Amino acid sequence: MSKKKRVFDIDFEEVDVTKEATVPAGTERRGPMAAAITENAEALNARQSAEAAIRQENDALAHEHVRLKKAGLITDLVPLDAIRTDKLVRDRAPGRDPEIDELKQSIKEIGLSNPIRVEQVGDVFELIQGFRRFTAYAELFEETGDEAFARIPAGINAKGENLLRLYRRMVDENLVRRGVSFGEMAQLAINYRKQASDIEGYDHAVELLFASSGRQKRSYIKHFVRLLSATEGRIRHVDAIPRALGLQLVRRLDEDADAGSMLNRMLGAEEGRTAEQEQALLSDFAARYAAPAAKKVSLTPKARAAKTTFRLNRPGGDAKCTVADGRIELRLEQDFSGVERKKLEAAVEAFLKALD
Repeated sequence: MSKKKRVFDIDFEEVDVTKEATVPAGTERRGPMAAAITENAEALNARQSAEAAIRQENDALAHEHVRLKKAGLITDLVPLDAIRTDKLVRDRAPGRDPEIDELKQSIKEIGLSNPIRVEQVGDVFELIQGFRRFTAYAELFEETGDEAFARIPAGINAKGENLLRLYRRMVDENLVRRGVSFGEMAQLAINYRKQASDIEGYDHAVELLFASSGRQKRSYIKHFVRLLSATEGRIRHVDAIPRALGLQLVRRLDEDADAGSMLNRMLGAEEGRTAEQEQALLSDFAARYAAPAAKKVSLTPKARAAKTTFRLNRPGGDAKCTVADGRIELRLEQDFSGVERKKLEAAVEAFLKALD
């Protein structure tokens, strides 16, 4: 039987299977599992990088928010019923401000151009600046019921701001307000002194609060502080006292040690008086209890009394002392008009005791 011929007769080159297959340089042979692990690691790195970038951006935004808040530049719509007005004692005279109606009309027509300032304390906000604006919004909401007036634009200050800075802001804002009186400014200094236990006296309070004002103006305020302190809150309309009358009253109190008690009896006898009636009462007191006329100077020359003068060097300025028969005079660059009477009496008593 003849041998059957194959249809496809292919000659294969002999290969040595004992030799390892060569892999081109720079490439690695990886299985499916290794490739998956590598891809997962690359994805994880990319995700971590993205998260780090987001965290960095969030940190930058948080720091910027804190900076703006400290500067009082964060503004929000704050509900009226979440605002308290008792943190700072206002210098407002009792009764309704007649200029509120004009402010309300302006708010209705063009809105509030200058936000109030508040400090957040827990769930409530303490009013720092803008009492008139807050009052106008509250009246508008009560009159109209419009929810647009239920919230007021407010700059939110950082917590724990220094009390002096808060009062200074209110003072400087009110100094540009038309019609603010010396009595109102004096009352504000008294209120601040009561709250700030580290303030030495009323004079010091005036110097701190009204540092932006001139020296003469601060002197007038100190005189009104003395008047309000001497009358112990019996003056009902401090905003209505003219400057000249206030200064005249202080001179009367200085000239007569009993004048203060007399004035207080007059004020206490007439309760419920109007501003006009109170001003008439004060003017009458200043006229009735004026100092007696100066005695005529004798033409007979008197023997010149011996006199001693010397100076004392002090950190706050030199003190000039003049000593004569029955008289000791002390001159300093300091206004003693605002120093409390008890403190002055104690100082003089200690001085005289040291001479005994």
